[in-house]
Amino acid sequence: MTIEQDIKNAVETMRKGGVILYPTDTVWGIGCDATNADAVARVYEIKKRSDSKALICLVDSDGRLQRYVRQVPDVAWQLLDCADEPLTIILDGAVNLAPNLIAEDGSVAMRITHEPFSKELCYRFQKAVVSTSANISGMPTAQNYRDIDPEIIDAVDYVCFARRQEHKPHKPSKIVKLGIDGEVKIIR
Repeated sequence: MTIEQDIKNAVETMRKGGVILYPTDTVWGIGCDATNADAVARVYEIKKRSDSKALICLVDSDGRLQRYVRQVPDVAWQLLDCADEPLTIILDGAVNLAPNLIAEDGSVAMRITHEPFSKELCYRFQKAVVSTSANISGMPTAQNYRDIDPEIIDAVDYVCFARRQEHKPHKPSKIVKLGIDGEVKIIR
């Protein structure tokens, strides 16, 4: 299967409200349309995770990030510009997302991906894509496709073919929370 067809299949699945399994700029992820509350609920169900724990969203560009946050503070752009590894930023004032994706305090965790497959997936989808590690909550993170629990694979609607054969170390992104007052708190 070509990368083009793989991305097309994943996008079609998400547009129909489905859940996908896909390689990201960090570890393998479970994803869906970040604006579809039913799809987001399924992701929580698949992970066996409490919906009080927020999920990360991936986007392909600065412009797309700005669609989902009322105002991106200057310090966020500075952090993103100097990050040499994938960086997830928790920002206040989430908008245009599924309500069950937004934390109780109104914040959302966002990451701009630069990895070719996930960036193209987000670009073609034209919306934020949920990106949570492809593991059951509390279990070890799946760094590569072969590490993913068969229960997760069976529960999603589409499994991407890209990078399935890869076997190398991957780690989750760094996570930073930005407060309204400019406070920067390192979460992970």
